[in-house]
Amino acid sequence: MIIDHIDNAGLYYHLGTGIEAGLRFLCGGGLERLPAGRHEIKGDALYAMVSEYKTRLRAQARWEAHRRYIDIQYIASGVEAIGYQCVSNLEVETPYSGENDALFLKGAGSRLIVAPKFFAIFFPQDAHQPGLSVLRPQMVRKIVVKVRAN
Repeated sequence: MIIDHIDNAGLYYHLGTGIEAGLRFLCGGGLERLPAGRHEIKGDALYAMVSEYKTRLRAQARWEAHRRYIDIQYIASGVEAIGYQCVSNLEVETPYSGENDALFLKGAGSRLIVAPKFFAIFFPQDAHQPGLSVLRPQMVRKIVVKVRAN
């Protein structure tokens, strides 16, 4: 798991061409004009999901992890907390589904606060619990770039 400000995106280009392309997309500007929904960058290998939602209490959230995709989660506006933990430290709640590339887990973990213009990268070994309220529920605009893992 990595968290950093978008101004430092270039420090992570060495992690692979998909991550570099995803971070360059987020640095490209115009994100505030992107409508909610899926936006193709390089077909199924690299795409962005734009969403706007109200953050929720931790008790309402589930741990998730992915095997086929790496998530680059970028906060465009608002602030949210994201839980994080190693998949190996959690118990399986719902077995992995290849159809939606999701494994749901249960257990305890830590959380990080993600402010506007910050991104977090979650690899397949990183369970995450996105969309959590920091102090109280608030609206967040988030872009999640999905990078196919090699």
